[in-house]
Amino acid sequence: MAFEDKIKEHEERKKRATAMGGPDKLERRRDNGLLNARERVDYLFDADSFRESGLYGVSYLPDMRDQTPSDGKVTGFGNVDSRKVGVVAYDFTVKGSSSSYTNNRKMSHIKDMGTKRGFPVVFMTESTGVRMPDVMGEGMGFTDEGRRFMRTRTAPWVCAQLGPCFGSAAWHAVCSDFNVMRKGSVMAVTSPRMVSRAVGQEISGEDLGGWRVHADHTGFADVVVDTDEEAIDTVKKFLSYMPSHQNEAPPVMPVPAGSDDAGKNILDLFPESPTKVYDVRKIIQAFVDKDSFFEIKARYGRSMCTALARIDGKSVGLIANNPQFKGGAMDAHACTKATSFLVLCDSYNIPIVFLQDQPGFLIGPEAEKQGIIGKIINWMNAMLQTTVPKITIIMRKSYGRGFINMGAANTVEEIAAWWSAEVSFMDPRSAMAVVHGIEEEDDPERYQELLKEMARDGGAYDLAAVYGVKEVLDPRETRSYLIDMLDIHRSRLSNGIGEHKLEAWPTSYV
Repeated sequence: MAFEDKIKEHEERKKRATAMGGPDKLERRRDNGLLNARERVDYLFDADSFRESGLYGVSYLPDMRDQTPSDGKVTGFGNVDSRKVGVVAYDFTVKGSSSSYTNNRKMSHIKDMGTKRGFPVVFMTESTGVRMPDVMGEGMGFTDEGRRFMRTRTAPWVCAQLGPCFGSAAWHAVCSDFNVMRKGSVMAVTSPRMVSRAVGQEISGEDLGGWRVHADHTGFADVVVDTDEEAIDTVKKFLSYMPSHQNEAPPVMPVPAGSDDAGKNILDLFPESPTKVYDVRKIIQAFVDKDSFFEIKARYGRSMCTALARIDGKSVGLIANNPQFKGGAMDAHACTKATSFLVLCDSYNIPIVFLQDQPGFLIGPEAEKQGIIGKIINWMNAMLQTTVPKITIIMRKSYGRGFINMGAANTVEEIAAWWSAEVSFMDPRSAMAVVHGIEEEDDPERYQELLKEMARDGGAYDLAAVYGVKEVLDPRETRSYLIDMLDIHRSRLSNGIGEHKLEAWPTSYV
């Protein structure tokens, strides 16, 4: 056979390149219920669609070449649900998937092609950080940051954190539009061992940057799962709401049977008493397409719910006050959460629906220490720069500046109110104490007279009378109202594409 020696050499090189860290390390991962990098890639992509880039890359240091198959990163292109996607999968069995000159070049190529050709990039991260001694001394001369972590949201970046994530594994996570974290993973600037040495006391990975830290406190973990497979399934689900790039509309899916049914019972989910709490997530699931509700940052800023869903088969983003937590009062985390979600939706042409039921922003010394003033105006700045359609429904109470930030006062294209809406500068009872300095027990009769005056003309029909809302809805009409309004504002002149004024908004801020 012609070229027999070349064929044999080629197969041997391929075998060495795909061997990863060797059978012992791979077996230990299997015993711990973890997929290896190549198994993760296979699980992500449609069958037989993966085309690897950089298979034969190794460390630039001659004495490290045989120890670094594919240089610890599996990179390439494939299809997810028949759409093109790039991948960077960190191979922890090779030098802890530490970053080096060669694998940085591999990663940069995938990211660059995603941006230039218009397809998402998925990072499956697990790394000890930068590789030493590669970057010691002269190795720093190979450093080429350039646009490496410049994020302009031309096409989605999605990250799954699947182990220790330091260095670029952390940088890519916080640069991404969506980040799912498997329990047991740790994300931090550097490892617990390095931190323990620096601070002079033992710090565990969980305390330093475990999933609770990033789900509850930083908001960097958008979703938390238990297994590698769940993480990759979550990545695929997120991508199903997204366009491949910013210059196309999101995909349209078939409307599941029964999607109109739950809305008929929405009054059973919404308490008649204005003082009773409820879970707004159940309200949302009653009017969006069946089984399409996909919550983001569920454990962070819990008085605010942000979620992707579909209405009539089309992607929509929802920003909703949730009275189940803090009565719906918006704290600093809720502000950050809303702003981040606005940026996501506006960058990828996803219309936004606001659902209002809030008593205002959380106030007090702790809120001020968290910079809530700046976060409120950051949110408003982002709001005013969004160019995707925005629709607001006032469900119940809406007071003060929150009324505006949550999509009223001419900040959205359409605004409606349920018949239960109540709007004012502040809660009338609180206003009584401020203006009149009177409590109900002081003089019940006079208190009721003054309260009636303070609470006047704040109902749904009062707002409608001055065109402050354009419609008053029976809550059971919510789905049909949104289907019609979203269709009216579908931006036909631009084929559903926005102006993307927020594409370079900072990727993370807490």
